[in-house]
Amino acid sequence: MEPVGRVVRHFQEELEQLKTRILEMGGAAEEQVRLAVKGLSDRDLDAIDRALVGDGPINALHIEVDNRCFTLLALYQPMAADLRTIVAAVKINTDLERVGDLAVNIAEAARRYAAHVPVKKLIDIPRMASIAQHMLRDALDAFVRRDVDLAQQVLNEDDRLDELKTQIFRELLTYMLQDPATIEPALDLILVSRHLERIGDHATNIAEDVIFIVSAKDVRHHAGETPA
Repeated sequence: MEPVGRVVRHFQEELEQLKTRILEMGGAAEEQVRLAVKGLSDRDLDAIDRALVGDGPINALHIEVDNRCFTLLALYQPMAADLRTIVAAVKINTDLERVGDLAVNIAEAARRYAAHVPVKKLIDIPRMASIAQHMLRDALDAFVRRDVDLAQQVLNEDDRLDELKTQIFRELLTYMLQDPATIEPALDLILVSRHLERIGDHATNIAEDVIFIVSAKDVRHHAGETPA
């Protein structure tokens, strides 16, 4: 039988590798979002194409991370915080895969939008993208560092995305009412704002998982409260 100390060391090494893969996946998803929004804002078809193919590596990491999680659960039967970390990692893995899917949706909308005359100068959508990417980055940092305060900051940012999405909808509705030719491209911009809001929701999910890992407290239905 392998000495207990060596088993614990192997488990901790595998857990660190798992966290590294999740960070890699998060970085890839964030870059895919950046490219998709750049393609939209700059009418950059090359960036759009790169965002569309960026989903492949994320899907491969999604399978790898799931396999790592299930292997850790089967081989080591972890308890307490380590068990919560692995269970949370399975959920975070799914959130990141969906961020990749949303980036593809944004890139597809960007390609359609590029075929039309621009409705307006894009200001709030890039701002939404910046907030969503920052939330995603902070949520993953909080996961790796087990930082509840940083996770709570991510939860607090979600309202800003909601406000910007509402503002974008109202502004674009005005354009559509004034000029029917803007309806199709404006609807794509509204879709993009909704996709960015959903990316923020996935970052929020990750932040909630961090609080669960550290404090064993489920804050999904009262995210605005500060954890005890």
